Amino acid sequence: MKKKQLTWNQTFHSYLDKRLAWVFLLGCASGFPWVLIGSSMSGWLKDAGLTTATIGFFGSVFAVYSINFLWAPLVDRVKLPLLFSMLGQRRSWIFFTQIIMFLATLAITHTDPSINITWTSLLALLIATSSATQDIAIDAFRIDSFGEEEKHKMPQASAMTVIGWWTGYSLPGYLAFTNADAYGWNHIYYGMAAIILLLMVFTLCVKEPVTAREDLQSQAEKRYAAFFSQQKKGKMVALLSWLSVTVLEPFVDFFRRNGTKLAISILLFVFLFKIGEAFLGRMSIVFYKDIGFSNTQIGHYSKLIGWGATTLFTLIGSAINVRFGIVKGLLIGGIAMASSNLMFAWLADTGPNEHLFLATILVDNFTTAFGTVAFVSFLTYLTGRAFSATQYALLASLGNLGRTTIASFSGLLVEYLGNWSTFFILTTLMIVPSLLILLYMHKEFTKLEH
Repeated sequence: MKKKQLTWNQTFHSYLDKRLAWVFLLGCASGFPWVLIGSSMSGWLKDAGLTTATIGFFGSVFAVYSINFLWAPLVDRVKLPLLFSMLGQRRSWIFFTQIIMFLATLAITHTDPSINITWTSLLALLIATSSATQDIAIDAFRIDSFGEEEKHKMPQASAMTVIGWWTGYSLPGYLAFTNADAYGWNHIYYGMAAIILLLMVFTLCVKEPVTAREDLQSQAEKRYAAFFSQQKKGKMVALLSWLSVTVLEPFVDFFRRNGTKLAISILLFVFLFKIGEAFLGRMSIVFYKDIGFSNTQIGHYSKLIGWGATTLFTLIGSAINVRFGIVKGLLIGGIAMASSNLMFAWLADTGPNEHLFLATILVDNFTTAFGTVAFVSFLTYLTGRAFSATQYALLASLGNLGRTTIASFSGLLVEYLGNWSTFFILTTLMIVPSLLILLYMHKEFTKLEH
């Protein structure tokens, strides 16, 4: 049965749910680490005199985002001592990872990447691992906050996640770049550590969602216990049942609910959808600097104005997705997101023109926001309630794989091509395979919305 289409008034009223504010605050915490080891670190490494290829390979620390599903079952099932009783399952893991990021950021203030890039990389890897684990808990928090009967609110929740992510990424990034020349990057990272403390306060302020997750997991554990009892495993039944539910059942459940053929198609689509954006994103700061923009200009246009544009466009994009569904959003958003890369090719040929820079930022943020809301909503629709952390982490990690591993070769590709315009044209074409898969699965995607 086709779902009832909301009126525009109902659509806008749906954003008043206070749970969306909690999702926004944790979205800020999710986006901030990408400043620490992403854009700001790229600016620091560039100013330190490292090569484009080295900066590209430094981004390999983000690879942990593509494998965090391996330890996601622990976030679903393991109760942290002391913190669990104080904060609950989701918030305790978020708070724990933030403590680690805070300490690692303090340590990174005492490094000099031009002298010891290895030590800087190790600290960045620690931050990336903690952040990837934090993302598992934050995504699960968002999914757990809305019941199975409230899946129609996922585009709104996804929008708040995206806006929060960009707020945590862009505003601190703006402050970092506009003050880097005056104070130096080491001192900037002291300010970054202070921001983490603020994010920890956010974590304490939000409310832990109430779910039936433990009951569902208990039911699954009983099924496995019955199976192992029949196999006469004796004293090992309890341990084997716990391990099976923790490690195996989340993945079995995903394939069982979607079917093997559709499940594999979904995983392939998720992997391919954002590769072009990943290649562009990894090299954007280096590109801005190469064609002649200053740290202050980058901070003003890319971070501050980019944040405002993303916030506005995300709300618009999510409202459209709420009213018309995510399938059209994925298709239109994917095409627009890839096409916007051609603006960067134009900027590369023109040089440091501030008006064109502004236009490029606006177009890129509009298309990215629209596509990202549809993408996050789609992943959320596919996630079961018993193992929300593990299943979303599986999907999100595949989506991050292009951003974190394959995109590490972006610097080498730029140096090989020797031409920024050609590089951006290639990033545009990278969207084509995922759109072909999307068209192939159109009917299956449509069923998920009804």
